[in-house]
Amino acid sequence: MEKTSNISGFYKLSPAERLKMVKEFAELTEDEAKVLSNTGGLGMDTANMMIENVIGVVGLPLGIATNFKINDKDYLVPMAIEETSVVAAASNAAKMARLKGGFHTDSTEPVMIGQIQIVDVPKPNEAKDKILKNKEKILAIAREQDSVLVKFGGGPKDLNVKILDTDEGPMLRVHLLVDVRDAMGANAVNTMSEAIAPLLEELSGGRALLKIISNLAVNRLARARAVFAKEAIGGEDVVDDVIKAYLFAKNDIYRCSTHNKGIMNGIIAVAIATGQDHRAIEAGAHAYAAMEYYKPLTRYSKSKEGDLVGEIELPLAVGTIGGATKVHPAFKICQKILGVKDSREMAGIMAAVGLAQNFAALRALSTEGIQKGHMSLHARNIAIMAGATGEKIDKVANQMAKEGKVRMSRAQELLSKL
Repeated sequence: MEKTSNISGFYKLSPAERLKMVKEFAELTEDEAKVLSNTGGLGMDTANMMIENVIGVVGLPLGIATNFKINDKDYLVPMAIEETSVVAAASNAAKMARLKGGFHTDSTEPVMIGQIQIVDVPKPNEAKDKILKNKEKILAIAREQDSVLVKFGGGPKDLNVKILDTDEGPMLRVHLLVDVRDAMGANAVNTMSEAIAPLLEELSGGRALLKIISNLAVNRLARARAVFAKEAIGGEDVVDDVIKAYLFAKNDIYRCSTHNKGIMNGIIAVAIATGQDHRAIEAGAHAYAAMEYYKPLTRYSKSKEGDLVGEIELPLAVGTIGGATKVHPAFKICQKILGVKDSREMAGIMAAVGLAQNFAALRALSTEGIQKGHMSLHARNIAIMAGATGEKIDKVANQMAKEGKVRMSRAQELLSKL
């Protein structure tokens, strides 16, 4: 039987029933399923190996976004997030996208930038020329730092130099370009940057100060595209209004910051679930958005048939090997649920989720408003916090949502009447 992520009524199932379906879809073992049902399976001993001064573990809800078809393949997408409506919105957007073939993604090679700052350079122009003339010698030293990466087709690929004029005089910025294959790449790039620093000092006559990866991964871009049928999203008027909402973000930085935040709601939730460096991803995305002026990471237009065309492009430095995925059992299992083969596939999935999340937000904002769907889900949480159980949860939540009074005191009043 062919696997499909188009699962009707998934949200109506109990957590145990959902996990059973995911277990079958991803062919998880009993032990792997148990890890997920056991609040992530991160014991104190493992946690103590991951960071310093450990006293406990903070958990996040792990949900599954359904309906995703990406490059003609079905995916169930794990998302770890505390905010209501994010998983539901992504799933709903993915369902609408399926009518026109789902999402189509591509990405560039996984090339990261190592930066070496050289200060106190007596003759910057001469130093720049000298470094570039010795490029191959410098790259050879960098390659020696990671023979395994080179063996698999990665490793240092190029080097460039720029003179920066600063308040304290000129300095050199050397960029080492490294293909990190299926790793996020920070450790490899930082090691190589430090290794070439002594030769750069010798060639420039200056002092190598900072030697570290850049999180603005402009050479490691992921893109996704989807067509949302006008019939599926509410008609051509909705198509027009979504485009107007996008243009608002394109021309107003205050709106644009929230527009891009909504994109990252989806991307960061997947990043956390799969053990990515989500701080680096967030920093890189916003820096990329601001390279010319701060602009949306997505674009929307209308096709000749009147459908909505959505596109996204952003840097995504993600990995399928190394880092926290080596030690955190839930990260490994979430990657297994996705069934990803390499870092570029992972980046494509995350880009698709970001586009889905953004489309869902723009559609909600330009039609019924963001609060209707969000508050109905939030109302359930408030009802449960007030002590509601079973059928009373929906009764209390529905009444609060109907009244527009989603707060603890009202939930307690309604519950006492029941």
